[in-house]
Amino acid sequence: MSYINRTDAGRRLAAAVARRLGGQDTVVLGLPRGGVPVAFEIATALAAPLDVIVVRKIGVPFQPELAMGAIGEDGARVVDTRVMSMSGADEQDFAAVEEREREELRRRVHRFRGERPRIPLHGRIAVVVDDGIATGSTALAACRVARRLGAGRVVVAAPVGASDAVARLEEEADEVICPLVPEDFSAIGQWYTDFTQTADEEVTALLARAAARPRTEQAPTGGRVDEEVEIQAGPIRLPGHLTVPERAVGVVVFAHGSGSGRHSPRNREVAAELHRGGLATLLFDLLSEAEAEHRDNVFDIGLLAGRLAVAAEWVRERPETADLPMGYFGASTGAAAALVAAAAPHSDARAVVSRGGRPDLAGQALESVRAATLLIVGGDDAHVLDLNRQARARLRCEHRLTVIPGATHLFEEPGALTTVAELARDWFTTHLASAPRPVRG
Repeated sequence: MSYINRTDAGRRLAAAVARRLGGQDTVVLGLPRGGVPVAFEIATALAAPLDVIVVRKIGVPFQPELAMGAIGEDGARVVDTRVMSMSGADEQDFAAVEEREREELRRRVHRFRGERPRIPLHGRIAVVVDDGIATGSTALAACRVARRLGAGRVVVAAPVGASDAVARLEEEADEVICPLVPEDFSAIGQWYTDFTQTADEEVTALLARAAARPRTEQAPTGGRVDEEVEIQAGPIRLPGHLTVPERAVGVVVFAHGSGSGRHSPRNREVAAELHRGGLATLLFDLLSEAEAEHRDNVFDIGLLAGRLAVAAEWVRERPETADLPMGYFGASTGAAAALVAAAAPHSDARAVVSRGGRPDLAGQALESVRAATLLIVGGDDAHVLDLNRQARARLRCEHRLTVIPGATHLFEEPGALTTVAELARDWFTTHLASAPRPVRG
């Protein structure tokens, strides 16, 4: 058993937590940074509020990844005497590291929570969530912070943990929910396919999404705009479909590939998931029917990117989407078009997602892309996976390559396209929900 990434781990862990705590007065507390994407999924499953509980590991001076203790908000302090003894560290070493980490702890509290008040815990169930438990020191400190803040019950939830660390936490918490406790545990990352470090921006975006959930993710799919539209691209009229949920946090323009258009069932499924995440979408045909009959046009990346830029400008002229942060979703050759369009000097696209795409066809434009880029490829789509790895090496922006195990090029395997849709939703909401609104002249 392993996890694709933290979102996948969070969803699978959420099922176990919901079975035990569903319907109770619960507050979910993610440990920044890696624990917050996991906690977000649990809070969503429980329809519970999400907050952070900030703790800092106190690492051994000459081996900082090895925790000899942890500190938390409100003066919480945990010392692991066993690790200190084994490493030869003393109280003076601990105090020196603690002094530095206290300042970082204060910075993170302000960074993640800002002016938002802490969610009250008095008398409620506090679910402390991390992406894994190695020594248990940080989770232990978080438990103590939660108790100091009046939690009636403290539960620790993590997708994977070392057996001795889980046993240690069971002495402090009222309950520990950890579905994977392997005998051969050596590091948390070995149980994830993608264990890329979580950025501060992702944490703040997820907290913002959770705070806005009653206004966005629970909004009807159709929202205030759900209509067929037409986009004028020179002498060509391109049909499309625009959907804008209530209080949308961003807009995603789709670039279809290999001759498909706005009726692509795969892209419509992805779009429906984006609507549930509070994102507006424009699905449109990049080519007219006559143009699509000529195969060369499907691979004319310059033509496709130009059409995408026209559609983006059209979106900017609509009052419902004029001030929404924008992203591009591209499939097959449409992914290359999305990247070329995003690399244009005046592009304000902030995020790009490629589904089984050909980003290699973007050529030199890859090095000029500024938008955060997620490349999603099926694990059994060997040739395209190799091309995506080559393209990734040329990207200079924030980027990630996520491989869906067992999936082929069209993601037709059970659950594969659902995973793609959820990955896209999370990437766009992370990079669009917290983005500044575009300024129009």
